[in-house]
Amino acid sequence: MIKTDIIIIGAGPTGLFTVFEAGLLKLKCHLIDALPQPGGQCSELYPKKPIYDIPGFPEILAGDLTKNLLEQGKQFEPGFTLGERADTIEKQEDGSFIVTTNKGTQHQAPVVAIASGLGSFEPRKPQLDNLADYEDNGVEYMIKEPEMYRDKDVVIAGGGDSALDWSIFLADVAKSVTLVHRRNEFRGHLDSVEKVRELKNLGKINLITPAEVTNIIGDGKVEAIEITKKDEAPYELKTDHFIPLFGLSPKLGPIANWGLEIEKNAIKVNNALDYQTNIPGIFAIGDGNSYPGKLKLILCGFHEATIMCQAAYKIINPGKKFVLKYTTVSGVDGFDGTRKEAPKAVVQAIG
Repeated sequence: MIKTDIIIIGAGPTGLFTVFEAGLLKLKCHLIDALPQPGGQCSELYPKKPIYDIPGFPEILAGDLTKNLLEQGKQFEPGFTLGERADTIEKQEDGSFIVTTNKGTQHQAPVVAIASGLGSFEPRKPQLDNLADYEDNGVEYMIKEPEMYRDKDVVIAGGGDSALDWSIFLADVAKSVTLVHRRNEFRGHLDSVEKVRELKNLGKINLITPAEVTNIIGDGKVEAIEITKKDEAPYELKTDHFIPLFGLSPKLGPIANWGLEIEKNAIKVNNALDYQTNIPGIFAIGDGNSYPGKLKLILCGFHEATIMCQAAYKIINPGKKFVLKYTTVSGVDGFDGTRKEAPKAVVQAIG
């Protein structure tokens, strides 16, 4: 039995940042994740994808964000159960919870934080009769290593942030990048849309809208794709890779059977207070929760984790008064009893 203060289900960015915030409160964490390494989607799906809305980083690769979060939290010595899925949760007479994985590993804590993001996921695939014939032979649903597209002809289909961001990124890597979208309007961030149009005007991206990829052509591997524009005859475009980026189809998995209140495939929480679920002691933070005005952004998950840890402290230490301290003044206390003091100039400047 692994015992800790907070069991964190999900080792993505939100779960990893929870380790740091809990550590500031002298709370120990143990993370469970079905993936074999920490980082969630940032590590598994797009480690080389740039992220632009992390405070203090004009641009940071998803894989580097994971490394930084692990480095930030390692001083608090979190535990990890990786490559195992959290299957069941049982509340004990003392109010604690036991979470058991699909491999039988048991974890016990008074607080559980579900930071599993969208849960398990599968890529949404275009409806093409011969699509499966070319999977891993020129058709990819995610980009893990951009260098494989160096000096290649690439066609990306989609109109969301992933399609836009990868089109921008690969414009400096691939021999040619073509972005195909069935509408003239895009769903991604406005600055990304503007950047794509700017690259189109510079001749670095071939933008085809409104249009769809309607067939894949090749002998054992992708050699060309068929593009159909509205009211026009289909035509072929030579390419080495076809990357349909239509998002992910999320599934909560076993979490859906835990008695939690589910709303639109996400866990309903009380955002006016502390992101607690309908079961006291179980919280949901990050992309996997639901409340009015919810934004599925990493930075929002960081905020939710911070508030959740304050509430967890009160559950774990009933009746004990908590005084908020600023790390710029008090430093970061390690479990070994040492203190990393803030520079004297910073303390004086603050007061």
